Amino acid sequence: MRLTTLAADWKSPNTQRQVWALAVPMILSNVSVPLVGLVDTAVIGHMDAAYHLGGVAVGATLITFVLWATGFLRMGTTGFVAQAWGRRDGDALRLLLAQLLWLALLLSCAVWLLKSPLFSLGLHFVDASPELIGEAQRYVEIRLFSLPAALANFVLVGWFIGAGVGRAPMFLLLTVNLTNVLLDVLLVVGLEMGVAGAAWATVAGDYCGLLLGLCLLRPLLAQVPGRLDWRAALQLRGAAPLMQVNRDILIRTLALEAVFYLLVVQGSQYGDAVIAANAVLLNFLLLTSHGLDGLAHAVEGLGGSAIGARDHRRLRRVLVVSTGWSLILSLAFVAAFTLFGEHIVRMLTDIESVRDTAVRYLPWMAWMPLVAVWGYLLDGLFISATRARAMRNAMLLSVVGVYVPIAWFFWGAGNHALWLGFHLFMVARGLTLGGWFVWLWWRGRWIASH
Repeated sequence: MRLTTLAADWKSPNTQRQVWALAVPMILSNVSVPLVGLVDTAVIGHMDAAYHLGGVAVGATLITFVLWATGFLRMGTTGFVAQAWGRRDGDALRLLLAQLLWLALLLSCAVWLLKSPLFSLGLHFVDASPELIGEAQRYVEIRLFSLPAALANFVLVGWFIGAGVGRAPMFLLLTVNLTNVLLDVLLVVGLEMGVAGAAWATVAGDYCGLLLGLCLLRPLLAQVPGRLDWRAALQLRGAAPLMQVNRDILIRTLALEAVFYLLVVQGSQYGDAVIAANAVLLNFLLLTSHGLDGLAHAVEGLGGSAIGARDHRRLRRVLVVSTGWSLILSLAFVAAFTLFGEHIVRMLTDIESVRDTAVRYLPWMAWMPLVAVWGYLLDGLFISATRARAMRNAMLLSVVGVYVPIAWFFWGAGNHALWLGFHLFMVARGLTLGGWFVWLWWRGRWIASH
């Protein structure tokens, strides 16, 4: 591709406007997600012992495992909705929404039925103090009450992004997270409810977001007339392509979750202070990923719409603009973490052992945005094309072929080795997805074979 073509695509005012119209609301709302984690860490991190913060870290990791495992409810929704929106297919938009909300409820019931064996298994391999394990169990048991609302919110956010409406998911996520933050301060600091207060704050935030999201649906559906076949929705009739994509995204997400779980398990062998310090550092990664995901979401919505309309030129422009701004934003994160990372750590906890440990390993996280940005952006691209099988295969190759051998080889070699393995995993994730996309694009098969 000629540089003049890329420059013309970058300067396209219409594409710049479309990308930022969707990306800005999503960046603002996405950044509020890790800010909740920062507030959780800050309010719990100022309690009298490291096991409180470590308990929240382990408990949140277990809950996140469930939420990310069901993340296909968001990712699997966006591509199909974007393509249906590009076709202006009102019946398909309604059917997708109903089927996925029904699936979210069924999955919540399944997790509730299996909660004891699932979380006993999850805690079995964590080598930590009994006090830390007890706090983690308390946190998990409370957070499960929010599961139906949290999964339904995944569906609504994915539907809104697919429809190319950035403000609706922004309002939903801001409601979830601001409610969580305010109640965090009230319950943990004001009422001194500790770990339980942090968990109940999240439950309340999820249900407030769900109520708002349902209210925002009506005017959007009115823009695309259609009817809903309730019987087909409840029977998941015609949902085979959707279920296949969701299956592949589930496998991909479980592999990704295994990496984060191994991160916690490996860190646990070095003591409660390292577990807590790594939890503090992961807030930097969450802030990065949710910020950069705003541009990835723009690729999902705008790219899926271009594919639905079979508009090769529009898709190329979206990719050029989104890639350029993703790189600029990742460099801004690197600069911010390098300059202010230590100050952020000291704001999050006043436990000296945790502070010192987190600062020691901070450089790994300071450079992570530049390493991880490619995986986030390419995820959005593959979601827009509903190419979940390629996402699955790339993730499995990165985990099984790169991260697991490195984790095994460096087991017990220290926390620096742990973070080195994580960086190499992120590199592999970007290279595998990028290579597959470039191959299809240059052969003219990204849209033509879809």
